Amino acid sequence: MTHRENVERYAGTLAELAGDLGDLRYDALAAFLRALAEKIDADGQADAGRGRPRLATALRGAGASIASAADDVERAWSICSPYMQADESRVAPEDHGERDG
Repeated sequence: MTHRENVERYAGTLAELAGDLGDLRYDALAAFLRALAEKIDADGQADAGRGRPRLATALRGAGASIASAADDVERAWSICSPYMQADESRVAPEDHGERDG
């Protein structure tokens, strides 16, 4: 596998990607972090199987840290989600259910 320095399907910089991910709703961000944690942990397991114990340990630790970050983001979601759902149920001032035509 080739490790790239950018995300091929993303035209922005890594800093822009971080900003875009940070702007996700917290439940979506937590899901992303969980998927990333699983990927990094799987890479660690693969490296353990290739006889690279130090790399495997580092990657497994990174995966666990990312999973812990997902836990924290999920806690943030549980705090703010009731307020966000209330905001989403409001009708915008300019939209009163009327249709042109």
